[in-house]
Amino acid sequence: MALLIYGGAANCHTLFMIIDISFRIRPMKNEQLITPGNKINIQRIIWLRLIVLVGAVFAAWSTTTYLHIELPVFPITVILSISFAFCIASLIRLQLSWPTSNNELFAQLVVDVMTLTCLLYFSGGSTNPFAPLFLLPLVLTAATLSGWYAWAMVALTIGCYSILLFYYVPLPETHAMHGDGFRLHVVGMWLGFIFSALLVAGFTARMAITVQRQNKKIADLREKHLKHEHVLALGTLAAGAAHELGTPLATMAILLKGLTPDTPLSEAKLSTLKGQVDRCKTILGSISAASGEIRAESGSVSNLDDYLSNLLERWEDSRSDVIVKTNFQGSQPAPSIVVDQTLEQALLNILNNAADASPENVEINGEWNERELTLTVSDRGTGLSPELEEKAGESILSTKQDGMGLGLFLTYTTLERLGGEVRIFNRKNGGVKCQIKLPLSTITLAK
Repeated sequence: MALLIYGGAANCHTLFMIIDISFRIRPMKNEQLITPGNKINIQRIIWLRLIVLVGAVFAAWSTTTYLHIELPVFPITVILSISFAFCIASLIRLQLSWPTSNNELFAQLVVDVMTLTCLLYFSGGSTNPFAPLFLLPLVLTAATLSGWYAWAMVALTIGCYSILLFYYVPLPETHAMHGDGFRLHVVGMWLGFIFSALLVAGFTARMAITVQRQNKKIADLREKHLKHEHVLALGTLAAGAAHELGTPLATMAILLKGLTPDTPLSEAKLSTLKGQVDRCKTILGSISAASGEIRAESGSVSNLDDYLSNLLERWEDSRSDVIVKTNFQGSQPAPSIVVDQTLEQALLNILNNAADASPENVEINGEWNERELTLTVSDRGTGLSPELEEKAGESILSTKQDGMGLGLFLTYTTLERLGGEVRIFNRKNGGVKCQIKLPLSTITLAK
């Protein structure tokens, strides 16, 4: 009983380490420098070692006080004191800006092996049933470090275990019930440890390398996905700009229709043409400005109500012929969002469609809370054909004679990419209602 209590408490720090860290395998890019995750692992090793040192002191005190088994108190106290001092020194070292390395992590594990060896030496050596715990730092080394570290740990643990076969301090009354066959049992445990150590070093290291390669493949696939998403967003932005350019170009075409070199331009027409040219430049400039960083995370930050108000103000300036009724309401202060250029184009497409259908009657209602924005745009136009109402957003369809049919398609595509949804349907007394629901989690700053 004493052997189990003392041996378990003295050496269970290695068990804590393997439980806490063995599942945190990280790919190493070279043999010397390690990722910041290894610094965290070292911190966990140190704190767990401190916790177990307290447990070891308590176990030693319980063994001598209640079980009345004499232990070599002085050397055990020295070992635990040195281990405690090493923990404090390691914590201080981690506060410095020096780069950590694989060698430093390996050194921490070597210290645990040597501490375990010394404690086992004063608690029965290889006859201690917890001697096979040498496997645990070996597994940890093979799982987290690559190359020669695993084989160096194999040599170290086998060497320490082998020394404990011959040199140790036996505990009083320990194994007194066993005969000469117990020595054969101890040797068998030693041979089993060697066999297990070789298997661990060979196969666990290979498994760790396989996991590292899989992690690299996952990282590469994630990077490719982000690139593809970037290209998709840029394509959506360009297509939306092309669709948006149709309005000012159509206006200029009407103004210039039938115009000859001898026909003078009125000030009103000239001003309108300049305004439409400036609008074309603004649309094209938005593509150039957003081509580098399209994702919402890279845009400017704005409150949701301010964003909607500014968007409508700019839209009304470009569509002075439209009569608009607006009603916005939601939680205050409004959530902060990161402006997404493609979302703005999607909303402008809906607004332009409503204005083209009935410029004298456009209603815009917006509601929001901390989680979701609901935006409804209604008009009193001729409504949708059954085909368009059924297939809106699924393919490129248009209700306009000269339309490209991109507006609704781009709106659906953009909002689906941002996790939202669009419903478009005919109103009872004529006209169309378009309802947009957008989760704000996709366009808000991560907290």
